[in-house]
Amino acid sequence: MRKTLFIMSFAALFLYGCSGITVTSDVDKSVDFSQFKTFEYYGWAKNSDKLLNDIDKKRIETAFGDEFEKRGLSYVEKGGDLIVALYIVTEQKQETTATTTGMGMGYGGYYGYGPRWGWGGGMATTTYNTYNYTVGTLVCDVFHKTDEKLIWEGTGSGTVDSDPYSRDENIPKAVAKIMSNYPVPPLSDKK
Repeated sequence: MRKTLFIMSFAALFLYGCSGITVTSDVDKSVDFSQFKTFEYYGWAKNSDKLLNDIDKKRIETAFGDEFEKRGLSYVEKGGDLIVALYIVTEQKQETTATTTGMGMGYGGYYGYGPRWGWGGGMATTTYNTYNYTVGTLVCDVFHKTDEKLIWEGTGSGTVDSDPYSRDENIPKAVAKIMSNYPVPPLSDKK
C-alpha cells in the first residue's frame, strides 16, 4: 500500500515542475503533416492507470488537445486522420555526492637567498550522500490512421516533482514544450 501511494504521489511526473524537462522527438520526414485535419485519442497505454489518476489523464489530454488545435487539427471521437497514443514511463535512479571538508595549518618562509623551509599538517573528511529520485517520461505517439504507421513521437523527461498544487499550470507548459518539435507549428506562429 505504501509503495502504491509512493508511486501515485509521482502521478504526473515531471509535469509538475516542467522547467527541467528534456524534450526529444522523432519524425517520419516523408509525411506531409499539413494534410491532416483531425485527430483522435487511442487511449492510455497499459499500466498508466497505476501511475496517473483520471484527473491528471484529463489534464494531459486537454493540454495535448489544445496544442493540436493550435496546429489546425480538430479532435474527433472516432475516424480521425491521426491517432494519438499517450503513456508514462518511470525509472528509479540513485545518485551519490561527495563533500570534502578540510582543516589544516602551515607555516613557511623564505629568507633572502637561502633555502625555503616550512611545515604543515591537517586533516580532511569526506562525506558521501546517496539519494534516490524518480525520472518520469511522458510519451506522445502519433500514428497515421490509414496504415497505423508511427509518424511522430515526442517525449519529455525530467526529475519528478510531486507538488499537486501546480499541476493545472505546469502540465500545459510541459506539453507545449514536448509539442514544440511537432512538424507543424502553431497557426499563430506561421508567417
